[in-house]
Amino acid sequence: MPERSIFNFSAGPATLPEEVLRETQEALWDLNGTGIGVMEHSHRGGAFDAVYEQTLADCRTVAGIPDDYEVLLLQGGASSQFFMLPANYLPADRTADYLVTGAWSEKAVKEAAFYGTAHEAWRGQKPYTLVPTQSDIQYSEAPVYVHMTSNNTIFGTQWNAEPEIPADAWLVSDASSDIFSRPIDVTRYGMVYAGAQKNLGPSGVTLVIMRRDLLEGGPVRELPTMQRYDRKSGTMHNTPPTFGIYVMGRVFAWILRNGGLEAMGERNREKASVVYDALEANAGFYRCTAGEGSRSAMNVTFRGPDEETEKRFIAEAEAIGLAGLKGHRDVGGMRASIYNAFPREGCDALADFLADFAKRNG
Repeated sequence: MPERSIFNFSAGPATLPEEVLRETQEALWDLNGTGIGVMEHSHRGGAFDAVYEQTLADCRTVAGIPDDYEVLLLQGGASSQFFMLPANYLPADRTADYLVTGAWSEKAVKEAAFYGTAHEAWRGQKPYTLVPTQSDIQYSEAPVYVHMTSNNTIFGTQWNAEPEIPADAWLVSDASSDIFSRPIDVTRYGMVYAGAQKNLGPSGVTLVIMRRDLLEGGPVRELPTMQRYDRKSGTMHNTPPTFGIYVMGRVFAWILRNGGLEAMGERNREKASVVYDALEANAGFYRCTAGEGSRSAMNVTFRGPDEETEKRFIAEAEAIGLAGLKGHRDVGGMRASIYNAFPREGCDALADFLADFAKRNG
């Protein structure tokens, strides 16, 4: 199979490691010598059971997840967690605090209001260009939990560290667009959740890492089985997304083979610097939309002199194999998504094109 000639800057579903794609190609035909493809195996059979258990084990190793945390592989995307979280843990007479830093946290706080009081401890101004400092945040008197979105795909901002929260609250992170892109101290959180389609695998699987005491405490109200985290049969209550779980497991193994989260973080910082440095070198032509100190290593968002020039930029980039650079429809401009599996060579190619396009059009 020839090497790819396209660099995929898509915000998600996004680039997967070449090694994983080749392993998956074989597994589609024959999973581990069973003579049956991974998408054909029963989720109750021994072959998939081995895949499932290895995926959970490697996830724990990648992130250093301690024994008092549970790993769940769910369906419904990260957006389902917007309502599942408050449905399970926010009583009608209590408050949860939300740090509203972008479009996805806007959606999360809206869903929480169906179940209890959702207090906005901080809300940025549109367009969201910053994450708050600790002094900016105004918590409610006794929140059950504090919810943050660690990286904002649309606006290109990212938290550099977890906020300090009230002593009796627990921290929740929607880490969909930067999960396992750098080291994470899971013990700082009561819960971390992420859709797989940016850094972990194909769309259709949602990773949830939850403190076991919260899980075992059960929901604060009666809920249908599929809306509960503490299902008696765990992830396997119904048929799980077996193919997505297989690919996720191969991505975890790839991370471990390539130095773990420390190495991922270092490479991602280097890749992002290549693009940001090119933008800064042509600052009279391009403008980074995220503020200094809040810029994402996963999603580099920027604007050109005007919309017509931006359209030419996107079209010319596409023509030379730099795909997926169009910004989100709500904000326009350009966006380079450079998740774990995105190669450094693609960042170098984009940097060269940024300089050349500015020279020809500036």
